[in-house]
This record gives sequence, structure tokens and C-alpha cells, in this order.
Amino acid sequence: MAQLGDALRAFERAFRTLDARWFVFGAQAAIFYGVARATADVDVTVEPGGRTTRELADALVDAGFSLRFPDEDFVARTRVLPVKHASGMPADVVLGDSPIEALFFDRVERHRIDGANVPVAAVEDIVVMKVLAGREKDRSDIVPMLRSRRAKVDLDQIRSTLGLLEQTLDQSDLLPEFERLLKVARR
Repeated sequence: MAQLGDALRAFERAFRTLDARWFVFGAQAAIFYGVARATADVDVTVEPGGRTTRELADALVDAGFSLRFPDEDFVARTRVLPVKHASGMPADVVLGDSPIEALFFDRVERHRIDGANVPVAAVEDIVVMKVLAGREKDRSDIVPMLRSRRAKVDLDQIRSTLGLLEQTLDQSDLLPEFERLLKVARR
């Protein structure tokens, strides 16, 4: 899919200009880690650092993106900057500056996707994100990622990160849900 590669190379240009760390997550990352799934967009997280939303948006526009919702209040409220690449590929840029996202940035792996060498969230972190999201489509992505031969999964790292999230969010359902999905994957 040329659109994906074009968009990923444009993200690389935009974020290199800003010297900002970023990574691919969501369905595109799940596909890379062995999930057979169709998706028409790409999700990325960028570490804004001290940059304003306007600086991030300007760099993206300079790299060939247009803003889908140029409402700064929407971005401030959701921490998501929706854009569309000139190739037609829609994307959501998450402004990631939480402590958990700092862990994800530290574990990013570089992979070749559609001709682009891009940072992708580690498979363990994709599993964590999908357990946290809790939607049916996210849960259905976890089993094939755990089964995938391409992904050597560190189960202890997943458990540790989910445990941190449970403490932070005052939840107790993330680890049990992961263990349930792990049992399904091992069948």
C-alpha cells in the first residue's frame, strides 16, 4: 500500500525536523505483529516535548499533511491531532507525554513497513494498549499477536506494565483480561 509508505515517510520527515520521538501503534502495528486485519488509517504517537500543538501541526502540514479537524480546543481536550496525508491516508497523531507513554518510547523498535524504516511500539506495548482499550476489535487482535511467530513476546513485561496501569488507574481488570486472552492464545 503506497499510501501507507508515503504517509510514514512524511511522518519521519516532519518529526525529524522537530527532533521529536514518535512511533506507530494501533491496527498498523498489530498487522506488523501478525494480525490479519484491514484498516484504512494509521495511528502514531509523538512526544511533544516543549513543542506547541501549532508547531507540530505546522511541521505535519510542511510534510504533506492537512488537518482534518483544525480545532485547537478539540486537540487540547482529546490529545489527538487528526490529519490526512496528501496520498489520501488518514492518520491520528496522539500527543504522548504521560509516564506510561515514556515507557513505550523507550521500548520502540525500528521496522521496515511498506518501504519505510519506522519506529513501531514494541509488541508487548501494543498488547498492553489493546487490553487497556478493551474494545472487542482490540481484544480480537491480541490473540494472533501472542500466537505470531514473528513476535517473541515478553509476558512478564506485559504483566508488569498492566500492573502499573492498574495501580495508576485504580483498576483491577486489566491483568485478569490479559491472562484470559493468553489462555485462548495457547489453545
